[in-house]
Order: sequence, then structure tokens, then C-alpha cells
Amino acid sequence: MKDTVTCDFKQEMFFEAEVDGHKIAMDAVPAFGGKDRGPRPKPLMLAALCGCTGMDVVAVLNKMRVPVAGFKIYVDGGLTKDHPMYYNDIHVVYEFSGKDLPKADVEKAVSLSQEKYCGVIAALKKAAKVTYEIKYV
Repeated sequence: MKDTVTCDFKQEMFFEAEVDGHKIAMDAVPAFGGKDRGPRPKPLMLAALCGCTGMDVVAVLNKMRVPVAGFKIYVDGGLTKDHPMYYNDIHVVYEFSGKDLPKADVEKAVSLSQEKYCGVIAALKKAAKVTYEIKYV
């Protein structure tokens, strides 16, 4: 299996990527020659992590017949100081809300995503320390 992404240079530091038929704008902040017309590429990797692990968790919980009422994911990525700057420290917070959530099932779903299913996390773990926590609100 192979994915192909097309990225088209528009102007200054502005690029438009096409991913699975969807357009994603990327730009730099004015200090680096852009006009802030879209997110920067590195944070998009963190967004991909959120989407990948989130879909895993929801799929596993659905198989367990655990309804997902409220679920958010927050990710902090710490960049190296030297070039090439990359994320070397990533922390993922899974935040669940709802009544009577079966914590053991939630923890199993998150663990399966972190350790077995999420390809984005697996790739990032080759360059970064990835940690996580689960919160219930």
C-alpha cells in the first residue's frame, strides 16, 4: 500500500497540499517570509498523530461497545534546538467525558493505539520520546 501527496508552491512561503482529494494550506509566519495563511508543516504531524490515535481509540471502543460521548486529544511537541529541528519529546493527553466510563476499557483502547495500531506514533517514536496520559472530566 502506498499514499501519494501532492504539494503545490503558490507564492512566498505558501504551499497547498492535496491529500486524499482534500486541500491543506501551509504557510510560514511573517518572520519567516510567510503570511500565516495556514498551519506550519511540523504541527500538522501532531495533528496527524491526533487523528490516527483518535480513530484507533474510537474503533476499539466501538468494538467493545463502549459509547464515546466526549473525547478530545491534546498533543505537545518539544522541538530540538539545533537544525534540523524535529520533535524529540511528544506528550499526548486523551481526555474523555461521560458518565460511568469503563476506565479499564478506555485504558486498553488507548494502550492498543499507542503500542500496536497507530502508525503515526510508531513512526514518530523512531525520533522522539512519546508519552501519554488519560484524563476523565
